[in-house]
Amino acid sequence: MAAKTARCAALVGPYLSGKTTLLESILFATQRIPRKGAIKDHNTVGDASPEARARGMSTEANVASTEFLGDAWTFVDCPGSIEFQQEARNAMMVADTVIIVAEPNPDRAVALAPLFKFLDDHGIPHMLFVNKIDQARGAHMRDLVAALQDASERPLVLRQVPIRSGEEITGYVDLVSERAYKYKSGAASELVQMPAEVQDREHEARQKLLESLSDFDDKLLEQLLEESVPAKEDIYKHLTRTVQEDKIVPVFLGSAFNDGGVRRLLKALRHETPTHEAAAKRLGVSAGTPATATVFKTFHMAHSGKLSVARIWGGAVADGATLSGHRVGGLFRMLGHQQQKIAEARAGEVAALGRMEGVKTGDTIGGPGNGATKKGEWPAPLKPLFALAIEAEKREDEVKITAAIAKMAEEDPSFSMQQNAETREMMIWGQGEMHLRVAVDKLKNRYNIGVKSHRPHVAYRETIRRGIKQHGRHKRQTGGHGQFGDVHVEIRPLPRGSGFEFVDNIVGGRIPRQFIPAVEDGIRDYLGRGPLGFPVVDVQVSLYDGSYHTVDSSDMAFKTAGSLAMREGMPKCDPILLEPIYKVSLSAPSAFTSNIQSLISGRRGHILGFDAKAGWKGWDEVHAHMPQSEIQDLVIELRSLTQGVGTFEFEFDHLQELTGRLAEQVVQHRQQQLGDRGGHAAPA
Repeated sequence: MAAKTARCAALVGPYLSGKTTLLESILFATQRIPRKGAIKDHNTVGDASPEARARGMSTEANVASTEFLGDAWTFVDCPGSIEFQQEARNAMMVADTVIIVAEPNPDRAVALAPLFKFLDDHGIPHMLFVNKIDQARGAHMRDLVAALQDASERPLVLRQVPIRSGEEITGYVDLVSERAYKYKSGAASELVQMPAEVQDREHEARQKLLESLSDFDDKLLEQLLEESVPAKEDIYKHLTRTVQEDKIVPVFLGSAFNDGGVRRLLKALRHETPTHEAAAKRLGVSAGTPATATVFKTFHMAHSGKLSVARIWGGAVADGATLSGHRVGGLFRMLGHQQQKIAEARAGEVAALGRMEGVKTGDTIGGPGNGATKKGEWPAPLKPLFALAIEAEKREDEVKITAAIAKMAEEDPSFSMQQNAETREMMIWGQGEMHLRVAVDKLKNRYNIGVKSHRPHVAYRETIRRGIKQHGRHKRQTGGHGQFGDVHVEIRPLPRGSGFEFVDNIVGGRIPRQFIPAVEDGIRDYLGRGPLGFPVVDVQVSLYDGSYHTVDSSDMAFKTAGSLAMREGMPKCDPILLEPIYKVSLSAPSAFTSNIQSLISGRRGHILGFDAKAGWKGWDEVHAHMPQSEIQDLVIELRSLTQGVGTFEFEFDHLQELTGRLAEQVVQHRQQQLGDRGGHAAPA
C-alpha cells in the first residue's frame, strides 16, 4: 500500500531507558523486521556501530524507515548518554514529534530536564512514553508525573491509567475511549473488561485530562462547567490540536521489551503528529517546490563514502539532482547501517544523500532559487567540556590523523580538534571522557589509526619576585673573525598581566644601534623557557650598558650575550610558578547546589556566588574561580554528583601564584620532561 504522507519521530531519553528496544518493537510491530534483536545479542537496528556494540549503548543516531497503516515513518533512535546529546539535538530539530522514553522511577526524573528544556525552547511537539512499566512494582503514576512535571514547562497529561494485578501492572485503560487492555508479550494488547477497582481512578484521571484540554479551548471549558460530557470524537480532536501545537505532553505507558503499549503509541503518533510543513516552518525553511532538504546527520562510511542524512521538506529529490550546487551521488533509505538504494525521496521523507562534499550537518540545501547552502534556525554546537591529548602510535599515521579527525568532527559538531602551539600537543575536545574514548576507537576501527592519549598539559607560567642586574658576555675566537657581544641588563618584575617589556637604555653608542634588536631577540628566546621550565611573563628587561668589537661583534654574538645574561640572572630573581585560573559557571538542579559547592572547594576553587539559572526552572548556576588543572576532569565528577545532568562553562581569567608541595610536584615533573628532551630547568 502506498504511503499517504511521510513523517519523522525522534526517540530520546536517558541512558538505559530503553529507546533502542522501543525502536526494535516499533519495527517489529510495523513488520519492517521479521524478529526483534536484543542489545545483549548485538543485533539491533540501533547501536549498529562497533563502538556502540562494544559498550552496549548508543553512541550515534540511528535512522530506520518503516510504514504504519499506509503512512511512511522515519524513526531516529538517539543516544541516551548526555555525552552524545549533540546527536539527539540534531535529530529533534528535524523531527515532527519527539518521543521521550522514561523509566517509571520518580528519582530518575531529573535526568530528563535537559531534554524537556530543549524541546520547550524550540517548540517541538513531544510525547512521553513510560517504558518498563511491567517492572514498576509499587510505582504510582501520580508521583512519577509530578516529578517529571517539575522539568517540563508544558503540562503532562496522562492518556492511560494502569491496571494492576497485585503489585504488577498488567494493562491499561485508555482515558478517551475508556477501553481496557491487557498486555500480551510479543503481540497487540488484548481488549478486556475494565476492572471495577480501576473505575474510580479512571474517572478521576479522565476528568483531569479534560480539564487540561479545556485550558486551551473555551467551548470545552463551558461544557465541563455545565457538567456535559464531550463526545469522544471531540476529545480526540482537542488532543490532536493541542499536541500538534506543542501545548500539552501526553503520557503513555508500556513495555518495549514485551511490546506492551507500542501499537497504541503508534496509533497516537499517526493521529497527533503534525505534518512535515510544521517542522519546516519551525526551521524557517520552505516546504514548497523546488526540493529543499536539511542535513541532520553525516556519516563517513568505509565503502560508500560520505552520506548526508537529510529531511526532505519540499518537492522531491532524485538521484543525480543538484541542490545548492551539490550533486546527489546516490540516494538511500536507511535501516540502521543498512542502505537501500532508491530513485527518489519525497517531501517529509528522510534519505541519505551520497557524496555531498562541502555540505555539513545543519545545512539546508536547495529551496527557492536553489541558491547557497544556509544554516537556517539551527542551534550552535555544544561547547567542549573535556579534552585528551593524542598522538599517533605509528609515525606514518601522523599525516592521516588530521584528515580522519576532520571527518569525525563533520559527523559530530560537538567534537573538535585543537593544535596547542605552546605545549605542542594535538588535543581532541568533546562532551566527556566516554565521548572521546569512542572517538579514539573510531580512529582505530574506521581509519586503522592507533593513538596514545593522555591528559593535556596545563599551560603553567613563571615570573619573578625581585629584580637584579646581570652581566652577559659572549666571546669566542675560532681563527679569522671571532664572536664578541657584551651586555649589562636589569631584570625587574612587572604587575600581573603586564607580559614582557624590553627597554633600550643604551646611551653614548656603548652598543651600536644595529645590534640592540638582536639582544632583545636573545632575551625573548630565553623567556620561552625560564629557570622553572615554563614561559616567563610579567618581566621587564632593561639594556643599559655593554661593549662591542669593531670586527668580531655581530647580531648572533649579541643575541647569544642577551640569552646568557638571562640564563645567569633569572635563577637569582626568586622565580615563582603561576597557574592559570579560570572563571567557571556550573549548572545543575537546585537540589545539587550544595554538592557543587563542596566540589568546588575540594578542587581548590573559590566560590564567587550563585544565582537561579536564567530560563531554567529549579536550577542554580554557581560561579567560581578554579585552577585549570582542577577543571580538566571536572565534568566527570560533576555529572556523578548530579545524576548526569550537571554542566559548566569556563574561560581563562588570570594567572595566580602556586607555591608549596603542588608547585614542587609541577616543577619536578617539568624537569623530568625536559630531561627526557635534553632541555634545562633549575630548581624552584
